Amino acid sequence: MSNDNQIIAGIDEAGRGPLFGPVVACAVIFNKSIDISEIKDSKKISASKRQKVYNKLIQENIDYGIGVVHEKEIDEINILNATKLAMKRAVKNLNAKPATLLIDGNHDIGTGLKEICIIKGDKTCKSIAAASIIAKFTRDFIIKKISRIYPYYRLEKNKGYGTQEQVDSLRKYGPSPFHRKTFRIKQN
Repeated sequence: MSNDNQIIAGIDEAGRGPLFGPVVACAVIFNKSIDISEIKDSKKISASKRQKVYNKLIQENIDYGIGVVHEKEIDEINILNATKLAMKRAVKNLNAKPATLLIDGNHDIGTGLKEICIIKGDKTCKSIAAASIIAKFTRDFIIKKISRIYPYYRLEKNKGYGTQEQVDSLRKYGPSPFHRKTFRIKQN
């Protein structure tokens, strides 16, 4: 989206809370003709609807960049810094250089660009919501691929979040190379 010829990108991430896998961020710049009517916070739509909107978004003439930070880096720099790094990588992977970043949450990411943090921005800003959909779809795709290697963690169901099922699997099988080693599991 541009405002008075200034390019604005919305940014969001997926995967801050899980015990497993990467954190994935996306930055989105809309074109002027995009239909935004179906774009909502990725957590508010079903997986099938999210895929439909994702497919529509990437077929539109939008500019989007993806940033991924894997579990080893997350363990080295902590999840907050990993989230910021994923967001910076997403911005870097855009084709156009935005003048302003609309960031979901309350932490700037230190790009040197104008950054506006919007708490719950994925609910109020369409470009952030679009970024949330693309980030979530991308992370879920990664997790689906990994789940074929490690079916006993039931990742297709829990996406690596600390559900009781995930915790039980961790206790039974131990951590995989994709588990975040610095995240703690609640004891029963």
